[in-house]
Amino acid sequence: MNRLSFDRGWKFARFGLMPEGGSLPEPEGLEQPGFSDGAWRTLDLPHDWGIEGPFRGDLPNETGKLPWAGIGWYRKTLPAPPAGKRVYLDFDGAMSHPKVYVNGKLAGEWAYGYASFRVELTPHLKSSGTNLIAVRLDNPPDSSRWYPGGGLYRHVWLVTGEPVHLAHNGVFVYTTEVSAERATVAIEASVEGGMGELRHEVLWKGKVVAKAEGLTARVVLTRPQLWSGATPNLYTLKTTLWVDGKLSDTQLTTFGVRKIEWSGAKGFLLNGERVTLNGVCNHHDLGLLGGAVHERAIERQLEILKEMGCNAIRTSHNPPAPELLDACDRLGFLVIDEAFDCWRQGKKPNDYHRDFDAWHERDIVAFVHRDRNHPCVIAWSSGNEIPEQGNAAGAALSRELTALFHREDPTRLVAAGCNNGNAGSNGFSETVDLFGYNYKPHLYAAFRARYPRQPLFGSETSSCVSSYSEYFFPVEKDKSKGFFNFQVSSYDLYAPSWAMKPDIEWEGLDKNPSVAGEFVWTGFDYLGEPTPFNSDRTNALNFSDPKEREKAMALFEKLGNHAPSRSSYFGIVDLCGFKKDRFYLYQARWRPELPMAHLLPHWSWPGREGQVTPVHLYTSGDEAELFLNGKSLGRKTRAPLTYRLVWDDVLYAPGELKAVAYKGGKPWAEAVQRTTGPAVQLKLTADRTKLTEGRDLSFVTVTIVDAKGQQVPSADHLLRFTLTGSAAELAAVGNGDATNPRRFQTTEYPAFHGLALAIVRAKHDTKGEVTLRIEAAGLKGASVKVRVGG
Repeated sequence: MNRLSFDRGWKFARFGLMPEGGSLPEPEGLEQPGFSDGAWRTLDLPHDWGIEGPFRGDLPNETGKLPWAGIGWYRKTLPAPPAGKRVYLDFDGAMSHPKVYVNGKLAGEWAYGYASFRVELTPHLKSSGTNLIAVRLDNPPDSSRWYPGGGLYRHVWLVTGEPVHLAHNGVFVYTTEVSAERATVAIEASVEGGMGELRHEVLWKGKVVAKAEGLTARVVLTRPQLWSGATPNLYTLKTTLWVDGKLSDTQLTTFGVRKIEWSGAKGFLLNGERVTLNGVCNHHDLGLLGGAVHERAIERQLEILKEMGCNAIRTSHNPPAPELLDACDRLGFLVIDEAFDCWRQGKKPNDYHRDFDAWHERDIVAFVHRDRNHPCVIAWSSGNEIPEQGNAAGAALSRELTALFHREDPTRLVAAGCNNGNAGSNGFSETVDLFGYNYKPHLYAAFRARYPRQPLFGSETSSCVSSYSEYFFPVEKDKSKGFFNFQVSSYDLYAPSWAMKPDIEWEGLDKNPSVAGEFVWTGFDYLGEPTPFNSDRTNALNFSDPKEREKAMALFEKLGNHAPSRSSYFGIVDLCGFKKDRFYLYQARWRPELPMAHLLPHWSWPGREGQVTPVHLYTSGDEAELFLNGKSLGRKTRAPLTYRLVWDDVLYAPGELKAVAYKGGKPWAEAVQRTTGPAVQLKLTADRTKLTEGRDLSFVTVTIVDAKGQQVPSADHLLRFTLTGSAAELAAVGNGDATNPRRFQTTEYPAFHGLALAIVRAKHDTKGEVTLRIEAAGLKGASVKVRVGG
């Protein structure tokens, strides 16, 4: 089949609930070719209508205070196809309830906004002239617990081929025997529209290394190149379909040769070796870019996580964009691929429970067929914190879903993430192959005693909350403290009632080594769910200053008793991709071989002279000595089941705070925090200065520095962004502050603790150099050049 991008040149308009408030009636006949869409906006996909804003105080902060709810229409023309061809549109995702019309006729529809699906256009196409494609999407309010986005937010593909062709996602390739000496590769294929002869070639770096024929086949690879986190080697299967001696279809399938095993005693094994799952959960949004898929943004997130030592992703709580799994294949991440956040019993009035009975089997089939060839996928998850986990009907339904997954893919096991502690003892765990506990390290031992053979993992862990570079004094050990001014202290001690600091989860894991590992909530901050600052009016009382508290109460009244926070505090990394202190706490545990040390807090505290300012050190070493202005404040050794070194009684004095870490008695790593001078200039750092044409991205970090080039943690200057040149556009700007109400699509944005981010996006069919200039009053500005193409 010929597969081409169908992303460019759509017409778009919104109806129903509108971005600025109010409602616009939806006219009739928008699917008809005769309707004039000349006044509609022209845009390219992927497109998320909600991220365009504005952030509105009257909208729920649970879903990001963004206007994602409403109705959207997309229209585009398609030339008549060659005679005798079958024509399809493949949607990687459409949020939500898409209906696809061709020349005014309904050609197909789906319900689940995270599902990938195919619609056949052929019966409705005209043989000459142009054809109109129209897509209607309907995002009802109260249909999500987090920011879902809206619109054609993933790629759309035009697929054209012969009447007899390989079925959609119809080639399944997997390994049955794997060793360093040989591997057996199994191939299963299905054909639509008739019969033909199937030929298969396994390619390694473009060279044929094995051949086979038939709907089902086996090939043997000698000395295979195994796929693993360290060596994510990928093969290509080339499948060709021949009808009456003529080539009718070709499909290339990427796969990896690896052996996955799960064990109650050993956890997870890859190619025969235990791999501890150092994982994170992530929602699907890409921060300032919203839900719209950008391949480079996905890749950047994974690169940052890999630097931390993360090796696994749980796709919370829905099928991810295909590009995420492609990137995980390339970079060697392991994935637990999750289907649903609810089944028959919903969590929101208009969520997936309304569609479950009619759609869940189709959704599972489409989901598994799309993702089953990815070597990164090590298990399926049928659901997250399903309300039914506590009753017999839910257990029966869980068995049914597990059987569906096994029917479509007998090579992988099925898990569920359970927050009900009783799910590990009431029989629900017996309905899945792998059992995941959410926030239950204290129950690991009891589960293992009850089920010695069933694999167990922490499907959602910690949920520690923090804001980048925010520190509040005095430092309380109570996890319910540390919440002030709609920010959370970054001492990494604070969490909601159900959650805990990372140290407690790690103690549970270390005491129960048979547990396969963990998936932290979350790797990155995301839009929505700003716990602990949700819609509870009492949050206004979490202010350290009485005057600020009074202002907050007035603000609450103005916002209809909604807190101003619009994005989460759970992330180890913030919404812009800036590393919070917690990044280094996880790095110290997950990369013990890396010499590293990280001190907190920053050391610029005018007015705190002589006051107690606790110091924490995160290090992969086992002991460290702390110095303030050259004077030793003591050497500490990390005791068993402790994960940070703490000096609680340090009296602040400006200057240099330095830690020297040791491992095995030898110097290992150093960390320094210095008191900064006043802000004097901007410093720009682009992660990439050469882009390819068409939606490639450069992430430009803006740092406000002093005369010595040190980041000034108190700097919050308003920044002005100017991009010159026609080959790219300024896609978004932001700073990681969960309370900032400004749109991301703007040219002015303040810094937050001395940092901000600009995202430069390449345009289609345009080459050249662009210059990003950033200025702020009273500071020396800075520029960076980015070349697109050539």
